[in-house]
Amino acid sequence: MTSTLVFICIAVAVLITSFISGILGMAGGMILMGVLLALLPLPAAMMLHGITQMASNGWRAWLWRVHVNWRVFRGYALGALLALTAFIAVQIVVSKPVAYILLGLTPFVSFALPERLALNVDHRGYPFFCGAICTGLQLLAGVSGPLLDVFFVQSKLDRRGVVATKAMSQTLGHFIKIVYFGGIAAMTAASGGVAAGLTLPLMAACVVLAFTGTSLSKRVLEKMSDANFRRWTQWTVMTMGVIYLASGLWLLTGPAR
Repeated sequence: MTSTLVFICIAVAVLITSFISGILGMAGGMILMGVLLALLPLPAAMMLHGITQMASNGWRAWLWRVHVNWRVFRGYALGALLALTAFIAVQIVVSKPVAYILLGLTPFVSFALPERLALNVDHRGYPFFCGAICTGLQLLAGVSGPLLDVFFVQSKLDRRGVVATKAMSQTLGHFIKIVYFGGIAAMTAASGGVAAGLTLPLMAACVVLAFTGTSLSKRVLEKMSDANFRRWTQWTVMTMGVIYLASGLWLLTGPAR
């Protein structure tokens, strides 16, 4: 595949996935990661995914800033910083198959728990727990979307509050991922430039298209009812759980590559 065709495929994927995430606050990042891994080397895919998702979520958070639940975000941020500190100090490593399986099981376990134990950011102390465990999984597997979704899908926040608060949380999470994996350092002059497979025009285009897709989704979310939003969100969470379970089991039992 030529570099021009790769550029076009990535650009279209960023626009579409940002639009999807702008409506549901989820799913787009997972789809985009699959596209990037198919078209770019792993380091370049991880870096571009982090940059694009940070731009998309940051712009979404700004568009819906009046609906951000700051109590939930503060708790999430404290938990995220604790997890980052622990990873820097201990250098915890878990295999990707195990991380994916844990992510896949989380929605099913959460929905089976009694109300008093459900993973829900409305409960006291749960935003902190959400930030710590989601950031941990982000640094282990590169993604934590399905787990973050579980903490919000049963909350009493309306659709705007869910999308806005998750966007703030995910912006922080992707920033932490970029810093931890050395994405910023890889783009400095001291490291020899941008990672293989990435160009400044590609990164700039992805940021602009992430803004565009997110902006286009705003009108759709405004017209959607809270009931339909929760129905689609819960269905998406469960579907993504199945996908992660299947991916983890395939990596665990599939042929070595």
